[in-house]
Amino acid sequence: MRFRNQRLTGIIGLGAASALVLSGCAGFGGGGGGDDEGGDQSLTFTTWGSEAEEATFKDLIAKFEADNDGVDIKLNVVPYDQMFSNIDAQLSSGKAPDLFRVDYGNLGVYSSQGQLLDLSEYFSDDEVAEFTPAMWEAVSFDGAPYGVPHQTDVSALLVNTQMLTDAGIDPASLPTTQDDAWSWDEFADIATQLRGSLPADKYPFAYNWQLGGAPRWLSWLFEANGTFLDGTSATIDSPAGEKALDFTKSFFENEWVPPTSSTKGTVYADNLFTEGTVAMAFAGSFLVPDIDSLAKFDWTAIPMPKDERGATDLGGNALVATKDTKNPELAAKFLKYMVSSDAMSEFCANTNELPTRLDLEGDAVEFKVRPDVMPVFVDQAGTIEPSDVSQLTSPAMAAINTALQDQLEAAFIGGQSTADTLANLSAAIEEAAK
Repeated sequence: MRFRNQRLTGIIGLGAASALVLSGCAGFGGGGGGDDEGGDQSLTFTTWGSEAEEATFKDLIAKFEADNDGVDIKLNVVPYDQMFSNIDAQLSSGKAPDLFRVDYGNLGVYSSQGQLLDLSEYFSDDEVAEFTPAMWEAVSFDGAPYGVPHQTDVSALLVNTQMLTDAGIDPASLPTTQDDAWSWDEFADIATQLRGSLPADKYPFAYNWQLGGAPRWLSWLFEANGTFLDGTSATIDSPAGEKALDFTKSFFENEWVPPTSSTKGTVYADNLFTEGTVAMAFAGSFLVPDIDSLAKFDWTAIPMPKDERGATDLGGNALVATKDTKNPELAAKFLKYMVSSDAMSEFCANTNELPTRLDLEGDAVEFKVRPDVMPVFVDQAGTIEPSDVSQLTSPAMAAINTALQDQLEAAFIGGQSTADTLANLSAAIEEAAK
């Protein structure tokens, strides 16, 4: 089963914590707010997940229970589209689970409202230093951690090697690490070469900003060394913003991407890739198993292009404990176990998701599907800066995402000027961040 939620950076349901939905709670077991059934050694854990994720959660829970006599972790796997409305209702009624899974953007909503357990006392400075700084920032609010960075998911550039060969581009010359990643100019040269060799109904590449994924455009802004938010102030109307927008507008002006693949497009970039419509596509690591099973051609993954710096999108999820969990020590112990080196390695290997620990960088994880391409994604994850994360996890991202969809569509397809687009985005970000 494909779970498209991982395409988004905490932008689904960002307002959910204040818009409590009290209906439809069937199947969502509580436990954190005074439910004493099972005793203090029993915790409830609510998550969504693919088949591989669910199986691995069950295996890791069984190992934790075996190592901790008398402990019982009750796993509750639910549909993603119901997850947060029901969590919100349970938090309101005092019946929330002890533990739950949350994407990094949504975590900021809960931590900012005092609904999660502060884990500061459970992690030493040395233990914090075991994680990439950007991912620790992703679980922090006002300097305190309110969850653990369980895994991440980022985009890299997938390449149909035969289509590049046919265009006279030697696959052996493709970049493999951040050190030799294409510059924007080199990427533009490759796109131009492909455009000249491909038939009119084929395109050099597709970018993955469709169907709620508009915040992925921000990777280009970060690559230009720009920002979009500083506290409550918009910073997108800048030379870096102009450079990023002009460059991405050229994708459509030069017919490098399908005209229907803008931010309001309804076909994902990876679908365009597997069906052979594009020679290259930006896609997340969690899609590697699907792409490997669907693509009827040889393909590989290479780093995203970079300008002043490398960047990528922030995907993935944290694990958290609710503030009112009946056994905070046990909850914290379980969370620490789930992000231990062995447990994280097993989870990421089975699910093609990316680790957040420094000791699992490079090829340390033995991924079950296409282990040859996964180090590219792991390397790409290292381009996420803490400053990127602090912006992307703002509770204002839901409204900012809507503005990005509308304004980028107007720029890419509607002919809106760069100056007007940046001015409109700046006004929308200021309003959202009040």
